[in-house]
This record gives sequence, structure tokens and C-alpha cells, in this order.
Amino acid sequence: MQNKSILERLKSGEAIHPDDPEYDRINEIVNRTIALSQKLNNATDIRQVRDCIGEITDVTIDESTTIFPPFYTNFGNFITLGENIFINHACSFLDMGGITVEDDVLIGPKVSLITENHPLDPKNRRALITQPILIKKGAWIGAGSTILPGVTIGENAVVAAGAVVSKDVPDGMVVGGVPAKIIKSIDQ
Repeated sequence: MQNKSILERLKSGEAIHPDDPEYDRINEIVNRTIALSQKLNNATDIRQVRDCIGEITDVTIDESTTIFPPFYTNFGNFITLGENIFINHACSFLDMGGITVEDDVLIGPKVSLITENHPLDPKNRRALITQPILIKKGAWIGAGSTILPGVTIGENAVVAAGAVVSKDVPDGMVVGGVPAKIIKSIDQ
């Protein structure tokens, strides 16, 4: 049986240590993304932004999707964007664990989607542990919210501005606060 690559191990949530013999592969992608991010954040129109993000993710971004710069990502290869998405200014997608944004999602300014974490044990703290984030169809993520590793935001759910979401949000629910808690159900 063939060993998994560091990228497969990273995306599967395996702890990746800086002394891993394949760690340079992560750094190569990060360096490429840093260089492309400069081009992205100097783009002068929406089409250029889409093209730059497509270059970072290696996937064509649908013309119905709008992303306002600045936009930040440390990796980019594990971002999947659907159609008719709006991402406002100054969002950060730390995607080493995988970020999927389905169709018709609204993401407010200064939202952080963070798939990466570190062990609590100080001797192993430099290791990376990742878990994916999934934002389902029709969700709305309010300004300044933070979505933490492993969280799924349900279909048509709303995350109130400034919330820190550490647990899954059911379909059709509004959550808010730190940590985020269910506020109410949306009548659909």
C-alpha cells in the first residue's frame, strides 16, 4: 500500500509536524499563494479578482461569484467555491483543512474561516491539525465572524456579526455570541 502524501495527510486531519520530510511541499504552496495574493489584492476589477482566486485555487471561479479584495488565504489549494457567492472585503480563509462554500452564500466583511489548529501539548504545539469547514447553500455569515475548524454552517443558516462559531449550526438557524449559541429559527 502506498503512503499518503503530506497534502492528503494534511487534509485528513493527521498531525503534521514541521520536521516532516515532505513539509517543504506545504511551504512551496504557501509561497506561491503569497505571491499570487499580492496580485489578487492589487486587482482593479471583479473579473481580475475572480481570475486571481482561480489561479490560487487551480479552479475557475464562476462568473456569478463576487469577491471584494483584500482577500487573504495562506494556502488556497483546498478552497472550493460554488456559484452566486458574495464575499465582502478583508476576509481570511485559512484552508489547509479544506473550505467548501456552497451556492448562494453571503459572507460579510472581515470574516475568518479557520481550518487549522495546534495540539495543546507544548512539546507538539508546532504541529498542524486541520478539520474542514463547510458552509451550506444559502447561508449568511455576518461581519467579523470567526468559524473554527470542523464546523458546518447549515443551509440558509445565519451567523450574527462578531460570532465565534465552534460547533455546527443546524439548517435554518440564527446563531450569535461568543461562543455562538442558537438565537432563533428562521421561518422558511
